[in-house]
This record gives sequence, C-alpha cells and structure tokens, in this order.
Amino acid sequence: MKKLMGVLVVVLSLFLALPVAAAAPDLPQNHQFYEEMTYLIEKGVITGYPDGTVRPDQQVTRAEATVMIGRLQGLDGTKRATPFRDVPAGHYASGYVAESAEAGYILGYGDGTFRPNAPIIRGDMALILERVFGLAFTFNQSFTDVPQNAYYTGAISKILAANITIGYPDNTFRPKQAVTRGQFSAFLARALEPEFKNDATIARSYQKDKTKTYTYHMSDGTTAVHRFVDVPDRNGMTYGFMWTAEVAGNTYEYMEFESHQLFAFGYPYSEYDVALVYPVRVGKTFNVGLGDEVIIHTITGVNKTVETPYKIFTNATEVTTQDGLRYYMAEGFSTIKSINAQGRVESELVGVE
Repeated sequence: MKKLMGVLVVVLSLFLALPVAAAAPDLPQNHQFYEEMTYLIEKGVITGYPDGTVRPDQQVTRAEATVMIGRLQGLDGTKRATPFRDVPAGHYASGYVAESAEAGYILGYGDGTFRPNAPIIRGDMALILERVFGLAFTFNQSFTDVPQNAYYTGAISKILAANITIGYPDNTFRPKQAVTRGQFSAFLARALEPEFKNDATIARSYQKDKTKTYTYHMSDGTTAVHRFVDVPDRNGMTYGFMWTAEVAGNTYEYMEFESHQLFAFGYPYSEYDVALVYPVRVGKTFNVGLGDEVIIHTITGVNKTVETPYKIFTNATEVTTQDGLRYYMAEGFSTIKSINAQGRVESELVGVE
C-alpha cells in the first residue's frame, strides 16, 4: 500500500510539474496575447470556433467584435431582427448586434448597413471601447496619423488616458489598420483589469505598477498610501480606474498619463501637470501649469543615486523647478522623492507591496 501511494505521489508530482496547456491548440503560451485571450476565454467572452481554435492572428470582424462585447456585457444573444439591412434575423450575431445597437455601443453606416464581415479598424475599436466602458477622461497627446477632426480622435485620446493603448514607438496609432482577435482581446482585457493595463506602457516607462500599493512619508509626519482602484461614480460623474491617495483620513484621486513624448499627472475633470518629457536628457526644460501659473522645470540629472527608506535607486532622474524644488523619478516607480529649496524632504517612498 505504501509503495502504491508512493507511485501515485510521483505521478501526481509529474503532472503538477507540467506546464498548463494552452487555452486552444493555436494559442501557445508564448503568444503575445496568450494571457489576455485566456482571461477572456475563462470569462466566456471568447468561445472559439467549432474546430477548437481561437485564431488569435486573424482579423476580427465587426460582427465578431460585437459578439465579444455582447457576451462581456451580458446581452441577450438570441437571434432577432436588427436595425441593419445586411444583418438579418438569421445571422449568427443578430441578437448581439441588435442589443449592442440599442445600447449605443455600435453604429452602422449612412446607407443602413452594418457590414458585419468587414474587419474592424483601430479607430472604430477605440469608439466601441469608449462607449462600452464609459471612458470619461482624455489625454490630448497627438499621434502623427490621427487628425484632430477625425471622428475617432476623441475616443483614441480616451483609451490613451485609460491605459488601454500607448500607440506605436513612432508615435502613430494607425487608426485605419485592421485589428486581430488577439489585439482586440488585449484592449478588452486592459479595460477590465489593472494587471493588463501595465502592458500599455512605453519602453522604460516611469509609471507605477498598477497591481501594487505605494506608501510615502510626508514632511508633516503623515503617510500617503497610493492604490490603483476602480473608483465608483459619484455626483453624476464617471470615474473608473485611477490612482487614489489616502492621507490623514482624506482621499484624492489622480491618474498617470504617459505618451511617447511625456509623463504627466492628471486630475479628474481638471487639467494635467507634466512631470517629465521624453527622451530624458539633462538640460531639457518644459512648462507646467497654465497662464500666469506657468512654472519652468528643468531636467538636471540622470542616473542619480537617491536613497529612500524603500531602497537606494541608482537610476533616478532629477527635475528642478524654477523655485528650487527638486523631485526624483525612477522607471517603474514614478516619483520617489521630493526636496524643497531649503533641503527639507517633502515626500519619499517608504514601501511597495
């Protein structure tokens, strides 16, 4: 009996040591969007094709995107008549198309069609995400290929602010490019979970990890605890995911905005303040504020060694304001320390969990 139990333990240990099987035969674990698609498969948003595949690199059609949105939102997929003449009641996606149109998630074309088999483009995808997730905040950083008067410009600004996209390294968004099923899954996952929002960052990003809690010691003896959470709507205004800081029993919200040009702190239904400009170089200056409140900031050091109670940083960027305040930022940690003109530490990072 003991020998049999020993064999069972060995066999079980071998199974536990094996890697988890891919969610579908054509979705290997090393696929760029494996985790995002697996997450949506587990939520029932993606069900795949009759042959068991999910076809991550295939262009997602407008009908398929609507079905995914419908499942995500718990809409009734029962086939029915739709407001579009090219989506009859017998179409596999008619129920989701009808309900999504009624909910305002999707729109058709001026000729009364929906074009269900056409691939969805990135600009239209941004519009759908804006409507489905009720995105309210904008980060008006211009992509070189997104005209200010394009119908999707505002939506693209909102998914940038919501850490759903970062665009491409050449500062383009490619709004007319078709979206693959894997890419669409990534955008949905980022809208839903902070863990995936961490992927919508530039190389060598200064943003904090949205799955962790950051604690700072303030000069007045208080402690500020920063968490990335889904803030409930209030006073008829939409909030959503953002950073919250709890200080001495009070809470305030802010956002970290980042593009390929700059890093900024934004405030709900207000302006944003630029904290750093890219590429980071000593001597670069930038303005913070508006009108008579403009203050000039200068990057005065890179790869600085800065000691905090949390740890010693050796890659800190130093920024000095025109009134002598110095603050230090580190990749992946945002601001780690600030010192006023008189040398007093105004805030410093004491813990990350």
